[in-house]
Amino acid sequence: MKINKIILILLALLIMIQLVPYGKDHQNPPVVKEPKWNTPKTRELFFRACGDCHSNETKWPWYSNIAPISWLVARDVHEGREHFNVSQWGAQSKNEGDEAYEELNEGEMPMKIYLLAHPEAKLSDEEKETLLNGLKATFGVKKEDHH
Repeated sequence: MKINKIILILLALLIMIQLVPYGKDHQNPPVVKEPKWNTPKTRELFFRACGDCHSNETKWPWYSNIAPISWLVARDVHEGREHFNVSQWGAQSKNEGDEAYEELNEGEMPMKIYLLAHPEAKLSDEEKETLLNGLKATFGVKKEDHH
């Protein structure tokens, strides 16, 4: 009997948190300008592995409508766009293209949790190397990143 009550309370909480408006606005701002990609392949790989969080062309999956997952997705997209957004190229002060190379090279991006939900974003070793070379050619790298 006690377990049933706990389940009912948890279910009621899950339903109630759906009313929180955060994480439900899935409108993508317009694309202002993109960087001059070194090749179409670099752009393709970037958008496959990075574009949902680092552009204004986010594809919002069904689960991004269900709290509390929607809160996490919205936060990740907001933070990703804030740090590096290829759709706002030249229109914002923080476009850390040189850090894109570093983050991918060190395995920091794409985030592991993102890859669990988006297996298509997982790059083969060859694709990762192609993207790294493309990022370096498109954005440059910080002096300490030269190999």
